[in-house]
Amino acid sequence: MLTISQYRDAFLEHLEKKVKTKEPVNLYKPITYILNLGGKRLRPVLVLMSAEIFDTSYEKALDAALAIEVFHNFSLVHDDIMDAAPLRRGQETVHERWDLNTGILSGDAMLINAYQLFENYDGKVFKELAQLFTKTAIQVCEGQQYDIDFESRDDVEIADYLKMIEYKTAVLVGASLQMGAIIAETTPECKKALFEYGRLLGIAFQLQDDYLDAFGDPETFGKQSGGDIIENKKTFLYLTALKKATAVEALQLEHLYSINPRESSAKIEAVKNIFETSGASELARKEIEKYTNEAFEVLKNLEIPEDKKTLLYSFGTSLINRKV
Repeated sequence: MLTISQYRDAFLEHLEKKVKTKEPVNLYKPITYILNLGGKRLRPVLVLMSAEIFDTSYEKALDAALAIEVFHNFSLVHDDIMDAAPLRRGQETVHERWDLNTGILSGDAMLINAYQLFENYDGKVFKELAQLFTKTAIQVCEGQQYDIDFESRDDVEIADYLKMIEYKTAVLVGASLQMGAIIAETTPECKKALFEYGRLLGIAFQLQDDYLDAFGDPETFGKQSGGDIIENKKTFLYLTALKKATAVEALQLEHLYSINPRESSAKIEAVKNIFETSGASELARKEIEKYTNEAFEVLKNLEIPEDKKTLLYSFGTSLINRKV
């Protein structure tokens, strides 16, 4: 097996070869733009890695890996439009650099292109990949709708939030691992275990993402600092702070989330202070660690050689310790 960085390099080479700007330029240039903005390439690396875990060359999984990455970036383009986000990976979002209509249409083309890539697989493998992708794609949409609904709901619980991030983020991480296993044509038990490992790791990943949105360095994180706070997003930090803060702080937090100044460093700092004094920030870090450890427990029962387990452990550890 290769190292994580080698899988990433192999994927980037494939992406460069396959994704080109063609006519009409105003449809395809935004696609090459978003796909070349960088990012962790977490999902495609997992597709390639999981294929090789079951002794199948990662090269057979390159198109599935690209499909996952194209779909993921499609969802980011549309999410950024919904959130009116100005930055993605430290650069202008597609709708800011072009316009809303271009962002919508280019995103639509990306979704179709993602499906198109599965045509390069035959028979049973194609069917399994397509079925998993369809199920996952609709769950991502459901997760996004939950996220939107939460903006106008006052009764959101932590369990609701965890379900939302499972659908919006975690199932795609799980599907990435399962796709590699499907291409390798391994056992149903191994496919299921890899999905579960990815799902749990994906929840930890999104909790970490939300934590870094508030407390990360925008220079390394690549997003607007406090973006979730500005948008009044009911994240794990917010929901936990409401439960753990004093009555006075909880009222203050609810007030801060009832106003919507687009650029307010004072609001961001006030909210972050409540996140810290209430203990919500510490509890968020513990929750990240909990889901990561649960993912590692799944690996213990996976019947693969220990050196291959080590690579998956290393990948999970790198996620929990990340700053970007």
